[in-house]
Amino acid sequence: MLEALPGLLEQGGQLALLGAGDPVLQEGFLAAAAEHPGKVGVQIGYHEAFSHRIMGGADVILVPSRFEPCGLTQLYGLKYGTLPLVRRTGGLADTVADSSLENLADGLATGFVFEDSNALSLLRAIRRAFVLWSRPSLWRYVQRQAMNMDFSWQVAANSYRELYQRLM
Repeated sequence: MLEALPGLLEQGGQLALLGAGDPVLQEGFLAAAAEHPGKVGVQIGYHEAFSHRIMGGADVILVPSRFEPCGLTQLYGLKYGTLPLVRRTGGLADTVADSSLENLADGLATGFVFEDSNALSLLRAIRRAFVLWSRPSLWRYVQRQAMNMDFSWQVAANSYRELYQRLM
């Protein structure tokens, strides 16, 4: 993500980062925040109330994980209408449908998915998000699709029941 930050800013984007991780990356993001005040904000550590404010005020939640068995961040984004932009891995791939032309036409799009764990792949997905964002009615349509996703236990229980019935 740090490598992709200049490209994000060049497109007119802003970044609000909340969390902790690799100390070298943290320092890099803090330096970027100092260099780009008003465009990059960084809060190291986790603050529950602040996370809700960020999620509620953001257009996109970036989850560029290299490995993610399930993930809750993208699910929060879906419910808030903050479209997830995720790397295709684990639970991220299972819960976010890319805003491809086909998925948009079929009413399935709920966010943005990229394949490779590198800055170029991430920037391509960010560009696609900017293009969709520039079409407000289409953006709102995808937000509604995302917010209507149901990941409740009732859905899981019904899926298991259907599976067991097919096996009997």
